[in-house]
Amino acid sequence: MTDSPEELMRLQKYLARCGVGSRRACEEVIRSGRVAVDGVVITQMGTMVDPSAHQVTVDGKPVQAESFCYWLLHKPPGVVCTSKDPQGRSKAIDLIPGMAGRVYTVGRLDRDSEGLIVLTNDGDLAFRMTHPRHHVVKTYEVAITRKLSGRDIQQFLRGIEDSGERLVAKRVEPMSSARERYQYRIVLGEGKNRQIRRMVAAVGARVKRLVRVEFGPLQLGRLKPGQFRKLTETERRALDQLVRPDC
Repeated sequence: MTDSPEELMRLQKYLARCGVGSRRACEEVIRSGRVAVDGVVITQMGTMVDPSAHQVTVDGKPVQAESFCYWLLHKPPGVVCTSKDPQGRSKAIDLIPGMAGRVYTVGRLDRDSEGLIVLTNDGDLAFRMTHPRHHVVKTYEVAITRKLSGRDIQQFLRGIEDSGERLVAKRVEPMSSARERYQYRIVLGEGKNRQIRRMVAAVGARVKRLVRVEFGPLQLGRLKPGQFRKLTETERRALDQLVRPDC
């Protein structure tokens, strides 16, 4: 085994780079005893590998690092972000030709919501973008059924307890040029399940439309629902600066 720190990489990070899944998913694959390094089954976290010197297998099949791809998609409403859907609903990964089964979504949106999501086979980047320690902010434009009072907004900023979770917004701002009467720009520093819808419901209102327009340094821009594009090199560098790799 090589002693060069430049060549060594945590096993779960290497598996993510091979497209096995997100780093969290790869940790579970390791714990389940499905991964071997040079024929030795590994079940503990912390194992370091040299991709140029060690053979890594999953379920007995060798894996190797893939060429990464990065796509920005305007997810339309009615589309789900899961990789597989037993109900046969339209999936976000199906909207990019040739990508189904090879990429997964970063920063999921519920079926009724729309806007910016990232699709990639870079599991390590996906892990870092969604891990709470990195606090990658997300911005949404939200139309609701009534005007939020000052007290409502303060509740959002202080935090709302719901189903054992504390839901907090970083900023809530009325949109002066909104096409719909009660529209707000809401910024979150976390991404709990249906968080904005739950917060709005807690103050007695209902979400009519929810669009994510920013995710960290990425912006939806003029992409229409269903449209997609590759991330630019500038955007990739901005993501790397925002969530630096951890070994």
